[in-house]
Amino acid sequence: MKKLLLILCLLPLIGVAQEAADSTKVWKSGGNISLNFSQVSLSNWVAGGKSSASGTFLVNLFGNYEKGKVSWENSLDLGYGLLKESDSKLVKSDDKIDFSSKYGYKASGHLYYSALFNFKSQFTDGYKYPDRDNPISRFLAPAYLTLALGLDYKPDDHFSLFFSPLTGKLTVVADDSLSTAGAFGVDPGSKTRWELGAYVKTAVKYEVWKNVTFESKFDIFSNYLDQPQNMDVNWDVTINMKVNDYLSANLITNLIYDNDIKIEDSDGSMGPRVQFKELFGVGLNVKF
Repeated sequence: MKKLLLILCLLPLIGVAQEAADSTKVWKSGGNISLNFSQVSLSNWVAGGKSSASGTFLVNLFGNYEKGKVSWENSLDLGYGLLKESDSKLVKSDDKIDFSSKYGYKASGHLYYSALFNFKSQFTDGYKYPDRDNPISRFLAPAYLTLALGLDYKPDDHFSLFFSPLTGKLTVVADDSLSTAGAFGVDPGSKTRWELGAYVKTAVKYEVWKNVTFESKFDIFSNYLDQPQNMDVNWDVTINMKVNDYLSANLITNLIYDNDIKIEDSDGSMGPRVQFKELFGVGLNVKF
């Protein structure tokens, strides 16, 4: 199942690569592959601390088609990271699968009638460390599939504002134990949850200084059928600082709020919480 879904995600990008060779005027494709790492080594260090090493592998691919009134944008973002502290076992520090495809037909000016599809999940089991026996998330548990119909405002290549008053969102929890527990908002014992609502997505990408690129993606979803005031929020920010053709520094943040995801506090209480992840790394980078 994992291989099949990844192949489905890659198909549009494979098609882009094949077409680009013959039709460079209508296709724009490329991406980045980077390996970021950090390391701390301590020996008899009286100030305290722990030796550690970490590495994160990131893949960002895109393939965009534009001809006449037709626009088709595809992107695939993958990430996986591991962290090792002293004599502790390896722990996961990053895990991401995010595929988007947006098809548009120009209505007038910078406005497009558009359809958007998005798939999000992760590669491997997630744990609330140090507990390694009871996964709190897995591949396809959860997975989020979003299909939206609406209008897309694109004044240039740097900015996009997509609004959909008709959006379907499917939450998948394929793992039996997580499904039984009613994780990620599904009814206990059910492996899926359908939602119908409104969706807004903004995307910004600029070179703020020479060799410094800022990219932001901000999504909001409101479920018409259940507590529409409790909106799902997902905000990704990436700042890429190029050192030379092969070295770069990356600052990546991800903020998530989902009222259906209940998180346990240190006092044992459960409830929705703001999730935040920050990653800063320096490493090898290949851009194509």
